Amino acid sequence: MEIASAPDTMPESMIRDLALAPSGHRKIEWVQHHMPIMNMLREEFTRTRPLAGKTIAMCLHLEAKTAYLALTLQEAGARVVVCASNPLSTQDDVVAALVDSGIIAFAWYDATPEEYETHLARALDCMPDAIIDDGGDLVSMLHRHRPNQARDIIGGCEETTSGILRLKAMEDEGALLFPMIAVNDAYMKYLFDNRYGTGQSVWDGIMRTTNLVVAGKTVVVAGYGWCGKGVSLRAKGLGAKVIITEIDPIKANEAILDGFQVMPMQRAASLGDVFITVTGNINVIRREHMLAMKDHAILANAGHFDVEVSKPDLQELAVSSRQLKNNIEEFVLADGRRLYLLAEGRLVNLAAGDGHPAEVMDLSFSLQALSLLYVIQNREHLEPGVYDVPEAIDERIAWLRLQALKIKLDELTPEQESYLESWEV
Repeated sequence: MEIASAPDTMPESMIRDLALAPSGHRKIEWVQHHMPIMNMLREEFTRTRPLAGKTIAMCLHLEAKTAYLALTLQEAGARVVVCASNPLSTQDDVVAALVDSGIIAFAWYDATPEEYETHLARALDCMPDAIIDDGGDLVSMLHRHRPNQARDIIGGCEETTSGILRLKAMEDEGALLFPMIAVNDAYMKYLFDNRYGTGQSVWDGIMRTTNLVVAGKTVVVAGYGWCGKGVSLRAKGLGAKVIITEIDPIKANEAILDGFQVMPMQRAASLGDVFITVTGNINVIRREHMLAMKDHAILANAGHFDVEVSKPDLQELAVSSRQLKNNIEEFVLADGRRLYLLAEGRLVNLAAGDGHPAEVMDLSFSLQALSLLYVIQNREHLEPGVYDVPEAIDERIAWLRLQALKIKLDELTPEQESYLESWEV
């Protein structure tokens, strides 16, 4: 691996190959054209420089849209350090382009677990003032191994459901040492990123990897949260028969009213052609389910960590395994049935695709940028804990999106305002 030198005042980056930068720059240029809210914020940040003198560490999926967030924060005056939140989603040419632009990077595609940990540690060695995390790995490393450094962190933002679950567990135990904004829980994040972004990008990753038709197949979606809703909606639109597995009675009823079958995974296991986990939990598909599956069943995960499909169970059941093609591993069971695991059970939309559409991530990363500013500017008023995105930030992103689309809304007349404010009809 190459250790590439960034500008003289910055530590050395650890990346694959700096010569890949031109390709990465072209990818970033493409998404920039489709991220109008970020463009408006970048223009504002260029004038105001609200992050001048601050070091920001980002642990995210390192592809073009994330790169544009990093460049926007750099334009706000920050020294930006990036590392990967998933070894298989890193795009080496994009990382090279970031280093070429003066950003410090510690990441390469298909990093080993040891390399991945090293990259996280090197990012923290840069002594960030604030962080943007995806899945909670930076926060976890700070609290497990660097508590003294954690106490000096102003705060940060978390992108994912899985990361927020970890943060809230830390908060409940009184272990969280700085404030974190739950960006994933903002309306403009989960209503659009989780539903439309995940829905489209998961099927993009599955279809480009398998090159199989979706119409007519039975798709089993584990979890009917906002991401599960998006995956199910797109599967239905592609012509699949959709089964939902759930533990929440309210979400199960919603799935039924949305036109889907609901049943336990054990029953669904013998019916599904494609299985997609979207729960954030461990061992959602495990040994007893695999033993009931059809020959040629396809297993994919759209949750943050590669624990939802039990890889140990799959490996123990298999008498042989082989890589059929990129991102498809075949496991042959004792009775000859073959099960196919996509992208090593990691996030299929990023490990086997390019992630969410640029227009969707425009919303999420704009929320990240403004939430990060909020944490830094309000540091004296925020105790350690998990905070919602302020409503004003959520609404600002909504208005900026409409402005970018040149869409206007109706306004209440004085009569209508008076009517709504009165209890007398």
